Amino acid sequence: MNRLVDATSPYLLQHADNPVDWWPWSDEAFAEAKRRDVPVLISVGYAACHWCHVMAHESFENEQVGALMNDNFVSIKVDREERPDVDAIYMTATQAMTGQGGWPMTVFATPDGTPFFCGTYFPRPNFVQLLQSVATAWREQREAVLGQGAAVVEAIGGAQAVGGPTAPLDAPLLDAAAAKLAGEYDATNGGFGGAPKFPPHMNLLFLLRHHQRTGDPGSLEITRHTAEAMARGGIYDQLAGGFARYSVDAHWTVPHFEKMLYDNALLLRVYTQLWRLTGDPLARRVARDTARFLADELHRPGQGFASALDADTEGVEGLTYAWTPAQLVEALGEEDGRFAADLFTVTEEGTFEHGMSVLKLARDVDDAAPEVRARWQQVVGRLLAARDTRPQPALDDKVVAAWNGLAITAIAEFQQVAAVYASPKDEDANLMDGVTIVADGAMRQAAEHLATVHLVDGRLRRVSRDGKVGEPAGVLEDYGCVAEAFCAMHQLTGEGRWLTLAGELLDTALAHFAAPGGAFYDTADDAERLVARPADPTDNATPSGRSALIAGLVAYSALTGETRYREAAEAALGTVAPIVGKHPRFTGYAATVGEALLSGPYEIAVVTDDPAGDPLVAAARRHAPPGAVVVAGRPDQPGVPLLADRPLVEGRSAAYVCRGFVCQRPVTSVEELVAELG
Repeated sequence: MNRLVDATSPYLLQHADNPVDWWPWSDEAFAEAKRRDVPVLISVGYAACHWCHVMAHESFENEQVGALMNDNFVSIKVDREERPDVDAIYMTATQAMTGQGGWPMTVFATPDGTPFFCGTYFPRPNFVQLLQSVATAWREQREAVLGQGAAVVEAIGGAQAVGGPTAPLDAPLLDAAAAKLAGEYDATNGGFGGAPKFPPHMNLLFLLRHHQRTGDPGSLEITRHTAEAMARGGIYDQLAGGFARYSVDAHWTVPHFEKMLYDNALLLRVYTQLWRLTGDPLARRVARDTARFLADELHRPGQGFASALDADTEGVEGLTYAWTPAQLVEALGEEDGRFAADLFTVTEEGTFEHGMSVLKLARDVDDAAPEVRARWQQVVGRLLAARDTRPQPALDDKVVAAWNGLAITAIAEFQQVAAVYASPKDEDANLMDGVTIVADGAMRQAAEHLATVHLVDGRLRRVSRDGKVGEPAGVLEDYGCVAEAFCAMHQLTGEGRWLTLAGELLDTALAHFAAPGGAFYDTADDAERLVARPADPTDNATPSGRSALIAGLVAYSALTGETRYREAAEAALGTVAPIVGKHPRFTGYAATVGEALLSGPYEIAVVTDDPAGDPLVAAARRHAPPGAVVVAGRPDQPGVPLLADRPLVEGRSAAYVCRGFVCQRPVTSVEELVAELG
């Protein structure tokens, strides 16, 4: 029976025609397992996952395997991006049983959802043997199976516990976290650790704020070097912009080709802030082209941003992106083909599979002579046109609330910095203007989509597709990321409605997700009951729900002056602080918000009749301390608390600077404002 045909998840739709009698995650599926007295097989993955596709082709599309699954199990297919709560619980179980995790995730559970055997990818012969063994054990060794499940649930409960030790997230702790990151830094290749190497976006955001607060040159250099190494590597699309999920090597050369919305949103923030603080031309270009990638490749007109581009094209990794020297010559001609091969490190031996090479940038083109830059850009345009004739990777076009929140915040920051550095003398000023216009439109549409489609009866829904909202309830990261995004929209537009919406989301989160001791659960108190209630405090591929909510609370409290939101943020940060000093690579976003609180955060209000062009506004955004909020507009603008009771000074624009709710006298010159922010 085709039960997945009405799913909002492209991943589930990919499996709708399998010979497996799939069920979506539902009470009905578990009731059917109980009625038949068979175990549940829970298969978790996502649309852009390479090995998910491999297992699907090998096993789930096979008639014999499908029959074996149908005869002995109730099989449930789960999109981890749509149901992060389900994924979190069973990933914890998988890690507890095997010592590692990943996708596809394969879980065998009792009819009440208790996991008793977990794994990841299984080749078809191994999977067939596993299916037979589990079916036999369920029939003949039921007591042992149930005992194993009870032990796994106990392990999950311990891993997801709340109410542990707390500590202030103070300057010595953040200094220690920065020092520990410096000790784990790969000084040769940039980043942290070996292969596979993931873009450490949240750690870089933390180090940038740490540098800005402390003046530590090492934190800035780690960020600058890592950002440059990634931008020159194969993990970055040298033709169209946008970053792949990770590098399979330690030097950023060969990526796993999927491009995720959340990675690109967080990396856009890194390059934008690096550009803001240093004026670096490479950071400027990569920020611009990443914003363009989000707007051109992932934005769905009239909706939000799609989740991902697939790792595979027609079942082959890298088919769209890799090149040989002969292919360059075919696309560009002999002379430009040789130029491109040298510029992008395309060799006869290849850096990828079958003599193919992933494009890397071998030369410093951002500071090259104008004629070299012009030739490079012309070659890029021609290669991109040639690449567009190739088969293209599939798009997972579902809209995830939290990830759209990350993208909105990133583009809002990019728009502010682009306005600061706008100059008619830039040789690519027209390109920058075009990107900012398109990105602004995409950002606003995404924000409206979240506000009107994902908000249902005052509660967030996790996903939508084709303008239709899905059933899964929003989890904590959705509330945190979207609230922070609405605060960013309020600062960029000066519109009070965004701040009102942010406050409503935060109030809902405080009411329904709170846990003992200032912590938060990842699911609401009225959400579906799972075998455990997840409450993961660590930042991994995306900010944890707790870190995301803290960021939203801090921004909202600074924009409104309401201290209870700051107090909630400080209490929640205290539950993460013990992890920050020991494991800073997994608490990057929490540490980033911690830097904002240590800095103040500053609250900067510029009263002006010209918020788009006033030099005071540009200076505020250019020199804003870590985590500062900046609002500009006419005095007493409705719905904008920072502009309330703050008049012009003798008819002139004025900047009001506060720090931790303590305010200085208003200033009317750029020099005075910069001095106050220094």
